[in-house]
Amino acid sequence: MKRQVGPVTEKTIHAAPPLADHAQFLIATAARAPSVHNTQPWRFQVRRSGVELYFDPRRKLRADPLGREMIVSCGAALFGLRLAVRGLGYLPVVELMPDPSRPRLLARVGIGAAAPVTRTERRMLEAVPHRHTHRGPFEPGSLPGGLLAGLQHDALAEGAELALVEGELAYQRLATIVAVAASRMDLDPRVRAETRQWTRRADSRARDGVPAVAFADRAQRRPRRRLPQRDFDLDRGLALLPGGGESPSATAVLLTRGDRRADWLHAGQALHRLLLHATSKWVFASLYTQPLEATVTRALIRDRLALPGNPQVLLQFGYVRTTHPTARRPADEITDT
Repeated sequence: MKRQVGPVTEKTIHAAPPLADHAQFLIATAARAPSVHNTQPWRFQVRRSGVELYFDPRRKLRADPLGREMIVSCGAALFGLRLAVRGLGYLPVVELMPDPSRPRLLARVGIGAAAPVTRTERRMLEAVPHRHTHRGPFEPGSLPGGLLAGLQHDALAEGAELALVEGELAYQRLATIVAVAASRMDLDPRVRAETRQWTRRADSRARDGVPAVAFADRAQRRPRRRLPQRDFDLDRGLALLPGGGESPSATAVLLTRGDRRADWLHAGQALHRLLLHATSKWVFASLYTQPLEATVTRALIRDRLALPGNPQVLLQFGYVRTTHPTARRPADEITDT
C-alpha cells in the first residue's frame, strides 16, 4: 500500500481535507483491526497535524507484561487507519513513535498527496467489515494460486516476514511446542481468570471481548493438522462454534528481525494487511498467540524451525464461506477530545 513516511508539514496540511471531517470513517475503519482477546487496546486523538494512535494500558493483558501483544494489536489498527486514508484518495503520512516523551503515543498519521485508490486497496477496504479471527471449521478447497506468495509480499512490504511451515517434520515440531505450551498455560489460574474476563456469553451486549459465537469447545474433534486453540470455553458450555471441518491449507509464522516496539508495530501492520488480502479471497486465518506469550516458547519455535527472526503470530489459513465478525466499540468511545 502506498504511503509517505515522515513528518506532516504545513504544505501537506493545507493541501489535504480536514481530518476532523472524516474522523468517524477513519477511526471506525481502524478499529476493525484484530486484537488479542478482542481487547481493542487503542485510543485515538484527531488533531490538525494528524490522527494520533495511543495504546490503552488499561486493556493490556496480565499475560502480556511487556505489552508486545498489545502493541502488535495497535499496529494492526495503524494499518487500518492508513488504509482508511487511502480510501479518501490520499497517501497516508506516517510517523512511528513521534514523541519519546509520550511513550503511549505509537504513531501519528496525516494526509499527504492525492493518489487514486488501487484495485487491491479497494478490495481490502471492502473486506474490512468481514475480516475476523476464525476459530471454527475450515471448508474444503485449495487456496487461490499465488495467494501465499502475495501474503508473503504483504508482510515484507510492512517490514515483517511470513514464513511458511512446510513439510511434516516442521509442522510436527511446531505442533508439539504449541500443544505443550497451551496445556501448561490453560492450567495457569491467572491465565484462566483473564480468559474468563474477556469471554462473553451469547446474550452479552458487550462491544469487546470474544463472544460465544466466535469460539468452539476444545473437546470437539480437531482436524489432524489444526493447531490446538486457546481454551475460551473453560468447561462452561458457552461455545457456539462447531468443531471438525477440514485441515487448514497452510500454516505460517509472522516474524520480525528485531523484537522491540517498532518491530511489534510493523508486525501488526503486516498482520492486518495480509489478513485483509486473504479475506478478499474468502480465505480466513486462525491466529495463535497464547504459545508466544512465554519468551522461552518463542525462542524454542524460532530455534526448532530455524526461523530468521522473532515469532510474533502463528497463523493457519483456509476457506470459509460465512463470516461472524466480532463487535467493536463505537468510534466516539475510543476517541479522546
